[in-house]
Amino acid sequence: MKTAKLIVMYPTPTDIDQFEHRYAEEHVPMAVEKLAGKTRFVASLIKSSAGDGQAPFHRIAEVYFPSIEAVETCLKSPEGQETAQHAVDISTGGAPVFLIAEVESFEF
Repeated sequence: MKTAKLIVMYPTPTDIDQFEHRYAEEHVPMAVEKLAGKTRFVASLIKSSAGDGQAPFHRIAEVYFPSIEAVETCLKSPEGQETAQHAVDISTGGAPVFLIAEVESFEF
């Protein structure tokens, strides 16, 4: 069964400690509370890239939903808009990249 996810990729912030504090104390609780319809939230801290070690992103958040329509409905809601704007506000290394993806999962 195909599901969907919202992917938010944060560039390396100008002040990593400040970003991490705001991300953990403000943004994650906001996302958990306000992103209606979500089924799972994964927050990844990027340590390096598989190659030269220079990763273009500091964090990647993945918020899972049952469908593309559920992602779009969430993002159009006032709470979704507020949460997306907060992601932009805390991203001091440049604007975060927002993507919507269809997900196919394979278990091994």
